[in-house]
Amino acid sequence: MNTTTLSTTFQVRLVDRREVADETIAFLFEKPAGWIFKPGQFVDLTILAPSETDAEGNTRGFSVTSAPEEDYLMFATRMRDTACKRILRSMPIGSEVKIEGPFGNLTLHNNVKRPAILLAGGIGITPFRSIVVHASKAKLPHRIVLFHSNRRPEDAPFLAELAALERENPNYRFVPTMTNMENSRLPWHGESGQINYDLIARFLKPLASPAFFEAGPIYYIAGPPQMVVGIRSVLTNSGVDDDDIRTEEFAGY
Repeated sequence: MNTTTLSTTFQVRLVDRREVADETIAFLFEKPAGWIFKPGQFVDLTILAPSETDAEGNTRGFSVTSAPEEDYLMFATRMRDTACKRILRSMPIGSEVKIEGPFGNLTLHNNVKRPAILLAGGIGITPFRSIVVHASKAKLPHRIVLFHSNRRPEDAPFLAELAALERENPNYRFVPTMTNMENSRLPWHGESGQINYDLIARFLKPLASPAFFEAGPIYYIAGPPQMVVGIRSVLTNSGVDDDDIRTEEFAGY
């Protein structure tokens, strides 16, 4: 990844833990004074003096899920059975970890004439939550459509919050879709099936005016590697220029 802001290292204390979907936990840490990051970037988090370790090591890359305007740092992750995540799940509030960053360039483009199309699979929503919360709080003029694919509503982090942001930001649209509702215990009246070009095109149509489609949208994709590769292929096969696609693969989640 390219570093787009000055990287630094610091220690921060855990202040809270919240379950944001089935087997998905958000960890809230104190925010260092004066530390700056761009929405969409990530950090390397290292467990200090771990009580156990395994072949995956004590350091993980986590997207910053919180927005710069929020007074804490939040990272959210699926909880696999690894030493690092077992420690994060059980460490006492007040425990310290080491953080280095920020890194990465999955950040919102500057040209407000070009809509931003955010395409997330599962836990790939984490950098996009930072982007859309920031866009709302900073009252950015960008047109943003966020697509988020999950198996079931139970598996969808920040589902209600991301939907509620539509009421705060008239330039933002949220399109969640579920792929495995037959195994859900909750009702669902939204989109179903995987993200494909037909779904994307249907929600882009209202934006297709000369004022906002001068050079076409910029597409951002984040999620499991297979999902990222698949959607990128769909876009390029539909005529989207590869230069207008930005991706982040979330392996091992």
